Amino acid sequence: MTTTPDERLKELECRAHDEMARIEALGADWPALGDEDRDDFHSIVICGAGFSGLSIAFALKRRGIRSVHLIDQSEEGREGSWVTCARMQTLRSPKYLSGPDLGIPSLTLRSWYEALNGTEAWEALDKISRQDWMNYLVWFRRTVGIDVENGTMLSSINPAGGELALTLTKGDGSRTITCRHLVMATGIDGCGGPRIPAMVKTLPKSTWTHSNEPIPIDFLEGRDVAILGGGTSSFDWAVAALETGARKVTMFARSADLPRTEVLAWTNFPGFLGHFADLPDLERWRFAHLYFNFKVPPTQEQYDRACRHPGFTMQLGCGVGELSMDGGKIRLTTANDIFHADHLLLGTGYEINFALRPELASLTEAAALWKDRFQPPQGEENTMLADHPYLGPGFELMPRHAEAGWVSRIHMFNAGALASLGPISNGVTGLKYGVPRIVGALVKALFIEDSNRYLEALAAYDEPHFDPGIDDDVTTSREVLA
Repeated sequence: MTTTPDERLKELECRAHDEMARIEALGADWPALGDEDRDDFHSIVICGAGFSGLSIAFALKRRGIRSVHLIDQSEEGREGSWVTCARMQTLRSPKYLSGPDLGIPSLTLRSWYEALNGTEAWEALDKISRQDWMNYLVWFRRTVGIDVENGTMLSSINPAGGELALTLTKGDGSRTITCRHLVMATGIDGCGGPRIPAMVKTLPKSTWTHSNEPIPIDFLEGRDVAILGGGTSSFDWAVAALETGARKVTMFARSADLPRTEVLAWTNFPGFLGHFADLPDLERWRFAHLYFNFKVPPTQEQYDRACRHPGFTMQLGCGVGELSMDGGKIRLTTANDIFHADHLLLGTGYEINFALRPELASLTEAAALWKDRFQPPQGEENTMLADHPYLGPGFELMPRHAEAGWVSRIHMFNAGALASLGPISNGVTGLKYGVPRIVGALVKALFIEDSNRYLEALAAYDEPHFDPGIDDDVTTSREVLA
């Protein structure tokens, strides 16, 4: 390549804009109603500017929705988990899956990667690194022109007449804005938070770290480390700790065998991803129950990297029954033996619980959960599933009682939607089904809510599209007939 990377990306950007123009990718502006564009009012606010949030914002832009405000608590280039708390080497999803490009070839990951590294490099690539994925998302955001208010946290959500009042916190200050619909594109912990076993909570916080915490781990160098859990995040922890210089890493898992099957590979077909939401409650319940029985396996690369280290040991079928402090070390009591460690790393996953997120506190009594709307047959109970929010077809929360109808203006495009809509909002695999669904629901709601105002706008519409250009001296056919 004789051109520079910046020059090749600029050329790719121009090609992407040309492709969008050729297929009318950006929808026509809606008739102005006069109050859509104020700093303190927006038709739609999207909380979270990671992969999902950017994709939804671009899709709304393609449908001509201009009054969209996107916020993220992180600084630009650190949205999502990719370069903060994620510790795997690469994404787990195949490189060829469609992303936020929404069908525009020059906006795809492949086009971006080939512009930087060439076609041969793409062909040789197995999976994209998480750092490259983050760089791609930053380029995508700038290329399609999506503005994000970074460093901004959503602190509270409250009803405001027929709208929503959102408290936003930025730095030391806060302000309140109003919106008609709110999209929570907040990822794997968007409806709750990390699952912390009760016995872990008895330990000093300085002695343990959950996989969602964005911290450097170089303090583990030369130390003995214990990991709870045998899934993918646990292996990510193990590799990160070993490669930063941990002396010994021991993984404790209750199961006697490691998970081997990636359930997303089975679900990735149009029938399931496109129409899971159309199934009756009982069938959705049963599919979701089976789905969660599949634990996420480590990638082959992460497993091999961990096992190559002489300091790595797996204690499978060896759940930890008790944790305590023993001098300055953590004492782990199992059915097999007693172990000691300097630090404990948790790969214990996440739980659905609005109370764990301050901005969702107002929803704990207002939004319906599956246990409020559905009673499974005897023998098919599942407490974890029952605690998921019961969502409508556009990812909207459903009210638990009549006075809470306002919650239907909140759309949960995160891991909490899985029980209601399937795995179409929690990763690359299902995004191409989830984004059109939520955007279609939002566009429909905005039009129907204002249909009377659009009717008035049509009645007043008088833009000329034809000028007969008749001179006063020219006799018209009507005059001739007269």
